[in-house]
Amino acid sequence: MTRIAVLDDYQNVALEMADWSVLPADAGVTVFNTHLGDTDAVAARLAGFEIVGAMRERTPFPRALFEKLPNLKLLVTTGMRNASIDLAAAADHDVTVCGTRGLARNTVELTWALILAAARSLPFEDRRMRDGGWQTTLGRDLEGATLGIVGLGRLGSQVAAIGKAFGMNLLAWSQNLTAERAAACEATLVPKADLLSQADFVTIHLVLSRRTRGLIGAAELALMKPDAYLINAARGPIVDEAALIEALRAKRIAGAGLDVYDIEPPPADHPLRRLDNVVLSPHIGYVTGDTYRVFYGDMVEAIAAYLDGAPVRRLEA
Repeated sequence: MTRIAVLDDYQNVALEMADWSVLPADAGVTVFNTHLGDTDAVAARLAGFEIVGAMRERTPFPRALFEKLPNLKLLVTTGMRNASIDLAAAADHDVTVCGTRGLARNTVELTWALILAAARSLPFEDRRMRDGGWQTTLGRDLEGATLGIVGLGRLGSQVAAIGKAFGMNLLAWSQNLTAERAAACEATLVPKADLLSQADFVTIHLVLSRRTRGLIGAAELALMKPDAYLINAARGPIVDEAALIEALRAKRIAGAGLDVYDIEPPPADHPLRRLDNVVLSPHIGYVTGDTYRVFYGDMVEAIAAYLDGAPVRRLEA
């Protein structure tokens, strides 16, 4: 019997999102919906499984974990990039790693949900109404405001198009961005410091890497206007979380909209959970039915292809 584990199915939908019956009759699928953060606990859970399906970066696969899983032969991650998987370690332990396709539009849509919620203080006003209150805050218009986009790639360019439709002025910056690429998105390329100091809303759309980790720290936050908002639906460590918390507490910026965090899920007593000038969502930028059907459909396809001896969408270091 081939034992297959599907990890971190928080919504309990993995088996509904794809046709798992196409797998061989001797394939047994076990779905886990609770998250484990400790490497030893994860290793104990996965002992004996030959195939594992991972949802994005929810469960990291460092070298130490591969060393504890001698039976693991195939790891399928949703998406074609997963920074939490040590691909070199996987290769050293003869583990094949495969990915899936995905959709970009859902993270773009969530970005705008965060921008709009922050601009109009929707979570705060929602809580006030449920407590019997009425009209407390003053909203911020988007038309005529300046949107600073950090990273103008596949996601950032779509965010720019929607910003333009709102009538916003667009600024953009990233390490390799050219003026021509920015102009094609109807944005103006400016230095990072100028973007931070001029934008009313700063939104991040970069991949987490050595050069982007901590890209937005205390010095960068200090450049932002006191009535500006920071939006991050990319990866938590791109922003210095401690510096952001301090800036929010001191009201040095108006607020933030966050879908990603240094540790996920954040502890129950995390200070971000107690601040009223931040909109929080639980890393749901990609969590939609359409995306999950692609993710899990491709996961089943990848497992079937591996069992047939012809892996698809292989990821290598």
